[in-house]
Amino acid sequence: MDIIIRNENPKDYRIVEEIAREAFWNLYFPGCHEHFVIHNMRKHVDFIKELSFVIEVNGEIVGGIFYTHSKIVSKDNNEYKTISFGPVFISPKFHGKGLGRKLITYSIKIAKEMGYRAILTLGYPYHYEPYGFLSGKKYNLSMPDGKFHKGLLALPLYEGALDNISGYVVFSEALEANDDEVNEFDKSFPPKEKKFQESQLEYEMTISMLDE
Repeated sequence: MDIIIRNENPKDYRIVEEIAREAFWNLYFPGCHEHFVIHNMRKHVDFIKELSFVIEVNGEIVGGIFYTHSKIVSKDNNEYKTISFGPVFISPKFHGKGLGRKLITYSIKIAKEMGYRAILTLGYPYHYEPYGFLSGKKYNLSMPDGKFHKGLLALPLYEGALDNISGYVVFSEALEANDDEVNEFDKSFPPKEKKFQESQLEYEMTISMLDE
């Protein structure tokens, strides 16, 4: 396979959204929001275009990763700038080939070179621990509700980056999606059936689990 990772450009937008829709459809809940989130994210002030990449196999785009600004707010209201990735995805046709790992590893390398403090994300711990991510609780980082959630993960990008910092994490509003707007946007894509599947139960359990 001839594999290339490069920055996304405008001519990629629609195909990237189509692949994201295929990758996430019915994964976490019936339907998905991620293709709409990506569509809106590109126009948001928190979007980091230099860290948003597509991966090609033999000239065909098969996945992508997108970054936004986030922050840690300490108990004394100091703010520490961080970044976050998501959505990150690979076309279902190309699963099991290590492409997601290549994409994430490459983006982390570039983020380090750009001097960012840390990456924060939400997801399954077993997916991201191989890259060095640890539970937010290990860095004394909570969600805004003050609770330590198992799905909140952090990766310092240089030694001591998160030392002596504690507080709650704030992710970009660019990641939010309104159901009515998603449904309207989805009309521009071929119809797909929304249905239940087992992965949705795992997702519900993960987002509700506290790190106690």
